[in-house]
Amino acid sequence: MTRLGYGEQIRRWRVARYCEHDRHLNAQLRDFTITTAGSKAEGLTCLFESDRDLLHALNGVICVETGINLNTIPDDISVFWMDDTGVYPGHCILLLKRRARLLNAIINDALCEIGYGELLLSSVLFIDECSRLTNQHSTGRVLHERAGPALPETVEGILKVDMVYSIRCQCPSILHRWAVRPRHWPQSVIVQKVVSLGAYVTPTGFKESENKHIEWRICFNSGETELMNNLNDTQAKVYVLLKWILKEIIKPTNKEITSYVLKNIILWQAENTPQTEFHSRSLLHWLHDGLRGLRTAIKKKLLKYYMIPERNLMEACGLEDALKRKWIIDITEMIEMGSNVILRLEKIRKAIVASPEPMLWFSKTRTGLEMLFLEEMNRVEKCKNENGGQDVPDFMLYAIRKRQEEILLEFAERMIMEGCSRNEFPKLFLRMFV
Repeated sequence: MTRLGYGEQIRRWRVARYCEHDRHLNAQLRDFTITTAGSKAEGLTCLFESDRDLLHALNGVICVETGINLNTIPDDISVFWMDDTGVYPGHCILLLKRRARLLNAIINDALCEIGYGELLLSSVLFIDECSRLTNQHSTGRVLHERAGPALPETVEGILKVDMVYSIRCQCPSILHRWAVRPRHWPQSVIVQKVVSLGAYVTPTGFKESENKHIEWRICFNSGETELMNNLNDTQAKVYVLLKWILKEIIKPTNKEITSYVLKNIILWQAENTPQTEFHSRSLLHWLHDGLRGLRTAIKKKLLKYYMIPERNLMEACGLEDALKRKWIIDITEMIEMGSNVILRLEKIRKAIVASPEPMLWFSKTRTGLEMLFLEEMNRVEKCKNENGGQDVPDFMLYAIRKRQEEILLEFAERMIMEGCSRNEFPKLFLRMFV
């Protein structure tokens, strides 16, 4: 798996590059703070393997639990109160408690009167306003149909991005309940860091709620990224293998099961087990343990959300009984296959069958190009910041692109020697990174 691009070193390197890119983007923004989330922030996917999740946190507004002293929050920030009365766990309704003098237009247009002089923030109107804003800046991008709180788009025909607009929130009681749980993992210093990172609310309600158009979901994207980045190499690879199994074997068509379900299985697994038990020789053991956890979640339609256990991630997932029975049988068969289960995964099979020398060349070429692409991505944004958005020649950018051309030329020559036609080059190139 290391040669396939999922080793510890490249994983850490990806995390650093995406963090750097976030800093460059935020240096150009005023109304939002962008944070990469999901698998890209965790360094667990290759370049084009999955979407890049970009969390857009609206500046100048915050939501808080009851009991928070509003005097501790600057006057130029609008404050909403998180009301969780009568809503599904992990969700809330936002009531305006204090309006800043300069209220963001998105917030202003999403406010609704509910009587007695009170205003709430509609999640549906909020995402409609964000979608309208996105449409105004869609040059070079193809926008897709909304998916939950995400606004998906494709950039330059290759890069897939999910933009999720959100609002920061302070919910110390929820984080305190998580922090004081007895656990083997993570260390207390990481627990405190996760608490300090706070939370967000995203504009999506509980699927079966009559009031989902005004409900918001509480998320801990930054904290969960910190947790995932503190998994060791074996745990990270178990997670990747489970995601491959989900995509290639289970194949849900309507997101009945998502990679987020698998992430929570891995987090519970880590919390309940001493770290010393996760090592390279135990990878298959924990893969099977993860499969058993997934089978139980499907069978019982129950998986507690790692951060808020009262929320069931399998609730309202749309899993029908026939599909449920099929997946239970499929997962049971995979468990009974023992170590051979990984041979059902295409990437693993190809890596095993491949001769050592071509495999090493492929790994080196792919890793080199990915590193250059991410360096180029950051250098472009850095030059924009330094030159006021002007397109000024940059020696470092020139050197990066020159090296890219050299590697691509070597790639083309190798493919011709292997009998490939030139028409196949673009497809082969993309396949290296998915």
